[in-house]
Amino acid sequence: MAHQGWDSLTIDLQHGVVDYQAMLPMLQAISTTATVPVVRVPWLEPGILMKSLDAGAYGVICPMVNTRADAELLVSYTHYQPRGVRSFGPVRALLYGGADYPQQADETIVVFAQIETRQALENLDDILSVKGLDAIYIGPSDLSLALGCTPTFDDVDEPVAEAIDHILARAKSHGVAAGIHNGTPEAALKRIEKGFQFVTVSSDARLIAAGAQQVVAKMAARGTLSSAHSAVTNGVLNAWI
Repeated sequence: MAHQGWDSLTIDLQHGVVDYQAMLPMLQAISTTATVPVVRVPWLEPGILMKSLDAGAYGVICPMVNTRADAELLVSYTHYQPRGVRSFGPVRALLYGGADYPQQADETIVVFAQIETRQALENLDDILSVKGLDAIYIGPSDLSLALGCTPTFDDVDEPVAEAIDHILARAKSHGVAAGIHNGTPEAALKRIEKGFQFVTVSSDARLIAAGAQQVVAKMAARGTLSSAHSAVTNGVLNAWI
């Protein structure tokens, strides 16, 4: 993934199937390229935020930031004193970022608060006004659930579309970058036109599945697929994983 030209890649510790030990070699793989490593942490918890940054994440996305107090804690956990309470120990970040990492970290790390609940919508301006919060990230599925709608990425229901536009407008007003999750490049391009500065398109698993489906569909159309119980010599379609 890192060698395919993405500007950044997010390792998902919240809903993904990886933990810290799996994240570390993924960060090492990403660092063989110019791709920016981002981590979505499981929750607003200082330990995993600090360990993700120490491991070399250059951006962190924190889910379920619902109040100004939540946003203040997020900023505090991700900045060194005197701006915050991040403990000093950039074990891998020092190797990845260079000897001046400690002096540059506070201005280099991008801190995202995920806006995805009714409470966050009610407290939106308070959240966006927190100094040191660089960006917000919209999770359309959770936001849809919060508003009583069907969870989806792109073709969201009208109340969710209105909420997304409202969040984007308020973020622009506060000078905070806005990001959002998308299912397709078409949806991401439309949201860039609206003013989103950070757009996620799908995931590795979805992209692999979509590519595999295209191959299987083309092979099936040409009549080259055999039944599941056919012998290998009868022409079984295969792929390596």
